[in-house]
Amino acid sequence: MKTFCGRANPTTGAMEWLEEDENYDYHQEIARSRYADMLHDKDRNMKYYQGIRAAVSRVKERGEKAIVLDIGTGTGLLSMMAASAGADFCYAIEVFKPMANAAVKIVEKNGFRDKIKVINKHSTEVTVGPDGDMQCRANILVTELFDTELIGEGALPTYEHAHKYLVQEGCEAVPHRATVYVQLVESKRMWSWNKLFPVRVEAEDGEKIVVSPSEMENCPGVPSVCDIQLNQMPSSDFTILSDVVTMFSVDFSKPVRSASTYYRVQLEPVKSGKAQIVLSWWDIDMDPSGTINCTMAPYWVKSTSAFQWRDHWMQCVYFLPNEEPILQGEKVYLTACRDEYSVWYKLQKARGEDNKADVCVESPICRCQAHLLWNRPRFGELNDQNRTRQYIKSLMNVLRTDSVCLCISDGSLLPVLAHYLGAKQVFTVENSAVSRSVMEKFFKANHLEDKIKILEARPESLTSSHLEDKKISVLVGEPFFTTSLLPWHNLYFWYARTAVSKHLASNVTILPQSASLHMMIVEFQDLWRIRSPCGICEGFDVRTMDDMIKSSLDFRESKEAEPHPLWEYPCKSLSDPLEVLVFDFRETVPQHCLSTEGSVNLLRKGKSHGAVLWMEYHLTADISVSTGLTQISNEKGNCEWNPHCKQAVYFFSSVIESEILADLPSAVTYAINFDTKTGDIAMDFKLL
Repeated sequence: MKTFCGRANPTTGAMEWLEEDENYDYHQEIARSRYADMLHDKDRNMKYYQGIRAAVSRVKERGEKAIVLDIGTGTGLLSMMAASAGADFCYAIEVFKPMANAAVKIVEKNGFRDKIKVINKHSTEVTVGPDGDMQCRANILVTELFDTELIGEGALPTYEHAHKYLVQEGCEAVPHRATVYVQLVESKRMWSWNKLFPVRVEAEDGEKIVVSPSEMENCPGVPSVCDIQLNQMPSSDFTILSDVVTMFSVDFSKPVRSASTYYRVQLEPVKSGKAQIVLSWWDIDMDPSGTINCTMAPYWVKSTSAFQWRDHWMQCVYFLPNEEPILQGEKVYLTACRDEYSVWYKLQKARGEDNKADVCVESPICRCQAHLLWNRPRFGELNDQNRTRQYIKSLMNVLRTDSVCLCISDGSLLPVLAHYLGAKQVFTVENSAVSRSVMEKFFKANHLEDKIKILEARPESLTSSHLEDKKISVLVGEPFFTTSLLPWHNLYFWYARTAVSKHLASNVTILPQSASLHMMIVEFQDLWRIRSPCGICEGFDVRTMDDMIKSSLDFRESKEAEPHPLWEYPCKSLSDPLEVLVFDFRETVPQHCLSTEGSVNLLRKGKSHGAVLWMEYHLTADISVSTGLTQISNEKGNCEWNPHCKQAVYFFSSVIESEILADLPSAVTYAINFDTKTGDIAMDFKLL
């Protein structure tokens, strides 16, 4: 059997469906899973173990047999904890077949074959009774079904079903309860991920202001949660407007209702400001008394210094539908609405009587389409004034009063900038219906609908009549394309430039004139853990899982770089940054491959966890924008990264997997090959 997988094709700028080996999907699932990250979460594992021991004891003290139901068992870890804590029997449910098979092996290897039954089903399909999957209902319910938003993986309907059909009334539950906390903040940085700010352009004939359409201004955005490592957000980037308050909690030992509902709290602002953002996180109490607690609280809330890094549970950023000015001491109501899988927020001024009528039942839907075209980092990028200034400066250098300008980028502001900076005529290629629609509204809001012409054609099918028989004198791109996953995928601009060659004037200016690929060897503070084997976890041997992840990575992933937003994942540089390949957009894409090899010296001591790669675009001879490293901030080598882009990380598995630190390498050799036929970059590294 074959399976079809979507991949960005950098030569066409499109998503393509490739036929893959039937194992591809499964290997992707394993390789990209966060199982390793969860098994490395010492705090989580320890607290679960304590909670399970306590629950088994409580049941035994009542003189009952301890029968455990573990939903979403994964490796079988929580069931093994229960069995070794004295549980009489455990039913471990895992719907993902390869994982269930691994759990069977792991359970057997650890000697719990007689105590744990692995059931490869969705929990809602499990049967109870003499001939069922379970002999009887369980009296201890153990699960780990949570995501950063708590309920996004379907915890509520799963619990609801389990209480109805799979566990006894009054059962023990580990965790016993979850509590969701919120805090109201003002943050220009985070707000810039959801709204487009006005752009100021100093043109020959005075200042122009680019505004967004009113329907974009008033759009609540998309309902998907924005989950980030809030611990990497400096306190200077937000202003706290309220204390932390409990929004709602769920008691897992009692029947759970998943039906849509809302919760409302009254807040007294501790400071006046613009309420824009609700920051949220949760904690879980593993026992009824709440003495065993596992929290996701960020650094400014947590009093303890002990800090557990984790990537499977982070913190949530929710955007209020509109910013609300609030006054210190003047009470407001914050309402959280939820359905089975997601949460959204709304703020109202307290108007004497508690008005319950006006509750948000509808999940927010983007009607302006901009939030479908631009993801949150892209909004941040478009709102980055320093970046926009570089493009304005470059355009001022190259535009003439008779310039005919063609823009190739998805949903870009460059056509507007080019028009305001004096281009005689501006065309823009918008490949998708969504980007066309958004740009039409955008041009209309700025009264430019008859000044900028949107071309509904792919670059290779542009004809002279599209361009009104004119030759292009300035070809511009950021470049940015929505299908790009890795930094070099935006090289699609080069392929598009090649496709429109016949429409370019002989003295055409191309902006950016070139791009370069850069690389640096780094040591990660924590990100390496997602690739690190676990070996023994809380005394249980989970090496079967390590082997499974490794073979899935070897299937393809370990030879590829993967995208990560490094502003969220601190690292230090062990080498200088190095330019490894240059792509000259003034020429067409060559037929032959571009390749390079060499070595880079390691200047600092540390573990070489991997190489980071990023692109820089040379807009003109002396103006460049980087999608990666912005600076190395101190002699320790701490790096600062462009916060709007994901950088490419190539992990050195040999370093991450070795238990002992061998002699520190002094250099790393690299071989990098850009295949111009596919637009892909292959790379290989060796530590010397």
